[in-house]
Amino acid sequence: MSMLIKFIAVSIASGTPILFGTLGEIITEKVGHLNLGVEGMMAIGACAGFMAGMSTDSFVIALLAAFAAGALSALLYAVLTVTFMANQNVTGLTLTIFGVGLANFCGYYAIGKSETGTLKLPEGITSQMRNVNIPGLSDIPVIGPLLFSYNPFVYIGIAMAFILWFYLHRTKTGLNIRAIGENPAAADAAGIKVTKWKYINICLGGGICGIGGAYTIMIINKGVWISDCVGGLGWIAVALVIFASWSPVKAIFGSVIFGALRQLKYYVPAAIAIPGAFYDMLPYLITTIVLIATSIKMSREKSQPQSCGINYFREER
Repeated sequence: MSMLIKFIAVSIASGTPILFGTLGEIITEKVGHLNLGVEGMMAIGACAGFMAGMSTDSFVIALLAAFAAGALSALLYAVLTVTFMANQNVTGLTLTIFGVGLANFCGYYAIGKSETGTLKLPEGITSQMRNVNIPGLSDIPVIGPLLFSYNPFVYIGIAMAFILWFYLHRTKTGLNIRAIGENPAAADAAGIKVTKWKYINICLGGGICGIGGAYTIMIINKGVWISDCVGGLGWIAVALVIFASWSPVKAIFGSVIFGALRQLKYYVPAAIAIPGAFYDMLPYLITTIVLIATSIKMSREKSQPQSCGINYFREER
């Protein structure tokens, strides 16, 4: 039982960066934009958060820097696709290439300036990212390890999922956003500022992705700079949007499942002779199966917003 509890706890922590990427993409697609640049925005967020943490020794400033960097990269995507109506798929893919390349370049340049040849966050900031220990609650058998023993990112991600669900489904602004995603021309005719809300939510989604990138470098890599630190998690996040049916709350459970797949190789008995490469491949294999299964049968309420991927030209309405 203790091994199972530990596996679930590790799965939740491992799936958290995927959760951030998924939430960012959900809020972006809800206004009708398919941004395939999640991997790039996460990489830029990782770089900005790491460099800000190195400079300030502050977890909060590092978090804000990661959010701002992700939002700025998404702003670039928004300018190209909303204002200049560039192809969304091509722009997103370009953003991924640009983001990963820029992050690797900045890291390589910073390492070249380092006396030790490596980059590691100082103890002052890594201590702020350790698992939270709540007196009394963290010591409760079973419940304590499952609910009260994670790093701050995990709680931020779960809280953000519920906040975004409330924002989309229980506020007037959320209703307007969903209307834009389904039919921007009708929303425009109803007096909703389509361009304004597209920009706001695309940038918000990019900022959330940036926080997910900061998680990879600060938690998964334990504060040590490694090139290509995101390692494909952004692509899993894009697929998880479909798995979660564009629901922020369902994204929590989906991220835990994919987090478990990423950690499975460390908990399978050594007697089972399966190559490690199979476990590395497993999340992407399951992603493919999920995409095929969900595309076969998807109800209208749980499907992609109708205008997603289609640029809106006001004069054509």
